[in-house]
Amino acid sequence: MALDRREAGSIVVVGAGPAGLLAALALEAAGFQPHLVGPAPMREQGRTDSRTTALFGASVTLLDSLDVGHCLEESGAAIRAIRIVDDTGRLVRAPEVVFQAGELGLEAFGYNIPNSALVAALEARAGSAVTRLECAVSRIEPLEDRVAVHVEGHDRPLSAGLVVGADGRGSLCRRAAGIDARTWPYPQVAIACNFAHTRPHQHVSNEFHRCAGPFTTVPLPGLMSSLVWVEAPDEAERVLALPDSELAEAIEARSQGLLGRVTSVGPRSSFPLSGLKVARLGARRVALVGEAGHVVPPIGAQGLNLACRDVLALTEALADALAAGRDPGARETLHAYDRSRRRDIESRTFGVDALNRTLMSDLLPAQLARGLGLGLLANLPFLRRLAMQEGLGPSLRPTWLRSPRVSTGSAVRDPTAT
Repeated sequence: MALDRREAGSIVVVGAGPAGLLAALALEAAGFQPHLVGPAPMREQGRTDSRTTALFGASVTLLDSLDVGHCLEESGAAIRAIRIVDDTGRLVRAPEVVFQAGELGLEAFGYNIPNSALVAALEARAGSAVTRLECAVSRIEPLEDRVAVHVEGHDRPLSAGLVVGADGRGSLCRRAAGIDARTWPYPQVAIACNFAHTRPHQHVSNEFHRCAGPFTTVPLPGLMSSLVWVEAPDEAERVLALPDSELAEAIEARSQGLLGRVTSVGPRSSFPLSGLKVARLGARRVALVGEAGHVVPPIGAQGLNLACRDVLALTEALADALAAGRDPGARETLHAYDRSRRRDIESRTFGVDALNRTLMSDLLPAQLARGLGLGLLANLPFLRRLAMQEGLGPSLRPTWLRSPRVSTGSAVRDPTAT
């Protein structure tokens, strides 16, 4: 079946997860006419994602700007403080550190929201704003002046001036653009689930630093919290096999009673930890966002927050190019996007990797460095405030929403066979 001519736009977003939905909505808000292509991941697998995502700073700004910020308060819980506890049991132990949003004059650092609620809100907003094809992409073909996007079930490809690759760590878009990626594994597995408890969490996220990796509880509405528990693979396999009652006891013990008694545990999932770094975020009329361009362990809630900042920066670069009469898919535009994101991504990747490795390391210098760093944060308010501001990430404001909507003009292409 051939695609209708109205089904093409200047930009095709490949990947319909949170990063792809956010990219499509931001581009639409900036005046483009994007197409979102890709099956809904959870519906495709016939299951619901029970994991949660903590969103901070620019991510909250982005959701508010796209008129979906209401889902954070309706379905999520505010994070007003973050407690770090050294639970390594080693000779050198760091003092407890508590970061309070009030120290920065904020009511909360951000919100923790179930992935299913976030995706539902994004899909509802996209339903009336974005043209969407819930089909898999079989091939990406970058050409000199356009990109041909071959969609399963359609005999003619979409033709776009730019493809936004939001298709995850195994990105087809990244491979088609010839962008090199370096990947590395960690000897760790993350266990994720939600659980109920008897003591109020007081909107505090607790991060217990253990030798195998962090054990982190994050507030959810009511007497509920989400958990990310990092373990060595063999131990993770044992924990995953525990009956619910024994798992509840284990969570209660490792959270040191801060949340009282654990009364129930929801469905659990697991995933091996790995990292990914790309040589650049754009090439050959393809721009990467989210895990197509970077992967970090689930420490410090960096994953989707980095993706949100990708979306903000990319939309800014494309809107600037179009307003100046330049080709949004040109090499110069993609270089500008890559430069704007390089420092943020590299610093987060390095920081998360270093923290994770110092937790696993038995070397005394590594333990001393981590203990000294946390000790300084505990005792020096100005340094603690600086760390909190850095942790929230760059404050990126969507200026493309404060200006008159740009005209897409010649940037919108018709679908043509290539």
